Amino acid sequence: MSERVTGVGEECGVFGIYDLDGNSVAETIYFGLEALQHRGQESCGIAVSDTEGPKGRVNSRKDLGLLRDVFRPATIEPLKGNIGIGHVRYATSGSTNVNNAQPLVLNYIKGSLALAHNGNLINALELREEMENTGAIFHTSIDSEVIAYCIARERVKAPDIETAVRKALLSVKGAYALVLMSPRKLIGVRDPYGLKPICLGKRDNAYILASESCALQSVNAEFIRDLEPGEILTISGDGQIHSDFLPKAPCPAHCIFEYIYFARLDSSIDGIPVYDARIRGGRALARNFPVEADLVVGVPDSGLAAAKGYSEESGIPFGMAFHKNSYVGRTFIKPTQKERESSVKIKLSVIGSVVKGKRIVLVDDSIVRGTTIANLIRMLKGCGALEVHVRISSPPFLYPCFFGTDVPSNKQLIASAHSTEEIREMIGADSLGYMPVEELQSMVGNLPICTGCFTSRYPMETPTEEIRDLLEQS
Repeated sequence: MSERVTGVGEECGVFGIYDLDGNSVAETIYFGLEALQHRGQESCGIAVSDTEGPKGRVNSRKDLGLLRDVFRPATIEPLKGNIGIGHVRYATSGSTNVNNAQPLVLNYIKGSLALAHNGNLINALELREEMENTGAIFHTSIDSEVIAYCIARERVKAPDIETAVRKALLSVKGAYALVLMSPRKLIGVRDPYGLKPICLGKRDNAYILASESCALQSVNAEFIRDLEPGEILTISGDGQIHSDFLPKAPCPAHCIFEYIYFARLDSSIDGIPVYDARIRGGRALARNFPVEADLVVGVPDSGLAAAKGYSEESGIPFGMAFHKNSYVGRTFIKPTQKERESSVKIKLSVIGSVVKGKRIVLVDDSIVRGTTIANLIRMLKGCGALEVHVRISSPPFLYPCFFGTDVPSNKQLIASAHSTEEIREMIGADSLGYMPVEELQSMVGNLPICTGCFTSRYPMETPTEEIRDLLEQS
């Protein structure tokens, strides 16, 4: 498997809309997904249907690449329909190929079902094997198809789609935010732990579901609320919204990395603005790891707000030390170490006049393998920085994530085999401070959070070693 320069992979983004006035929605889905592009750049897709047209007819397009590469006016125009869903994918399970792109569209005895999924199941392999033994044929290697087949199987005997969804998800374990489209309904689901975000919005007479509130803003929709953990929210053609709930989890656990890294700065999740959470994280770093320095800088983009918080708490001026080349395509997958190192320089360059002769505090969201931060430190010192003190707005990654965050296996995590002092020496920093685990809660107030990748205290039972090996090979 190719390595990644930045280490931690984004998640996926989902978007759904039901225009009750019958207007075509494909273009709105495109712009909503564009606002979620940061959550996945490997593939994307849109599926739409006309609720007044032939029941079960779904028009869809999906492919590898960014939205701007996959969709053009000429490819969006044929996607006619007033209900639809969309997806941007970052592979956390399954390989990167067009078959694994979403939304998934199933045609079965009850009509059609389209599904888009953010998250990861921990019992997908068991469910898949069970269904294969009863004759199911899978066309992808992603766990999202397992969910779709579970729902389709239940729908054959259920009175309606929402009942089928609820019954199917009783057998599913893991993290998920789902948007589903049946011929006449749009459904959003959030896992009982609340690990993955999904929210509801409204524009005129259209209802929208999205992974982040920034996607609602991008299409001029009003934010209504976040879905609650375990909620199954159904939007019908008469404009009625109905909620059902899966059994409550014993301990809700929202992914803290949404606030540290994944979500866009202008999003708000579960009532907490992401920008404010990152400012608080930077302040906590400054309280725990003060240092004498001349300038605080952040690694674009996810380190900037935390750097601002560090500056505010410490009184050290905040500055911009890097220029980010916005026109470079995604470069994190590189086959050789030399290419991985050069890709960092292609994306980021140091503003020499800002750092020359100064003691720098460099704030970033994480250290996974250490490759990127070491390159940035060399670049800063090469441009005349006297000292570089690194502050990281997450604790050290010590354990894998099983819920949709692409944290590599333990043997690839630099912190699992080295002390903080050893890492400091390896990356060439003058000092190194990680966010203390106990300070994570200060970022989000009373919101219950998952810290499994830092502490190994997961909110649910995790896969066995045998299953973990199979997951890494898939």
